[in-house]
Amino acid sequence: MIGAIVYQLTRNLTPEQIKQSGFDTYFVDHTAGIYPQAASGAPWTAAYIQSKGDVISDLHNDLAAEQKARTTYDNILRLVDDPDIIDPIRFLREREIVHYQRFGEGLRLATDKLNSKNFYAFNPSFDKCKNNK
Repeated sequence: MIGAIVYQLTRNLTPEQIKQSGFDTYFVDHTAGIYPQAASGAPWTAAYIQSKGDVISDLHNDLAAEQKARTTYDNILRLVDDPDIIDPIRFLREREIVHYQRFGEGLRLATDKLNSKNFYAFNPSFDKCKNNK
């Protein structure tokens, strides 16, 4: 959605506006096309998807990702005053909050199922102690 918003804002720029706004380096590579990248210019990569195969680790990572996305939306909202941008960004921000809450519930349910001696929240289905029967 962010890419679509960027496209809507840039599709009718004149060459002079492109140069004045500092959008020229992006425009040279991508015209006004949608190219997912961080604000720093680093392109999106599947390496951003973190998975360990352990429910506790993965849920903590999911929680962190939702908070990072929410912070990004908060920062966008601090910088813009266009209602056509603000409304969808607020929707996306609210969605991140709900996702965070659901992942938190999932983490609570997962940790509730661990036995009370499992202080480090490791996955007992994988991490079986040799001396544990």
